[in-house]
Amino acid sequence: MAKFFDVHPHDPQPRLIAQIVALLRDDALIAYPTDSCYALGTRMDSHAGADRIRAVRHLDEKHHFTLVCADFAQLGQFVYLDNSAFRAIKACTPGAYTFILPATKEVPRRLAHPNKKTVGVRIPDHPVALALVRALGEPLLSSTLLLPGAESPMTEGWQVKEELDHVIDAVVDAGDCGTEPTTVVDFSDGTPVVVRVGAGDPSRFE
Repeated sequence: MAKFFDVHPHDPQPRLIAQIVALLRDDALIAYPTDSCYALGTRMDSHAGADRIRAVRHLDEKHHFTLVCADFAQLGQFVYLDNSAFRAIKACTPGAYTFILPATKEVPRRLAHPNKKTVGVRIPDHPVALALVRALGEPLLSSTLLLPGAESPMTEGWQVKEELDHVIDAVVDAGDCGTEPTTVVDFSDGTPVVVRVGAGDPSRFE
């Protein structure tokens, strides 16, 4: 059964964050809130965690995960940014955007696009998600919690626990989440291309 953590949405309790991070360091798979919708998350280096996300969502090996970062300094360790991308992304982070950028050597090869050598990164505007990533000290390997056949993600922690109790290790509840995934912007060729319109305002990149 998944552990259930009731975390304050604006002032996350350090004791609870530490307990969740201890689970993550032990290769746990968690469901956690973001500024767009619930996400599944595991350690970046967890092969088992990535496989479990694929199993929950019925994804194939080609699915691109997102590295959820705590801040711009951490994001910069994992992707290459030219000056225009730096300015554009800096202006709207933290926020409900995922950016596809060329991956640095810090990104495990299995997580980068096999041909383009790119990876998705984001900095969420959510106190609980940020607290988890800061305490973990590395990005969370993440994917939107959208179940096979569902039209929209679940919005409440108790729903997530009820549905996924036996396939994930913990549910982090911090009140209702939104139902829109992030807006995805591809910077891999140097010019921003909006490839998915979601919770973030796409007009910044059009």
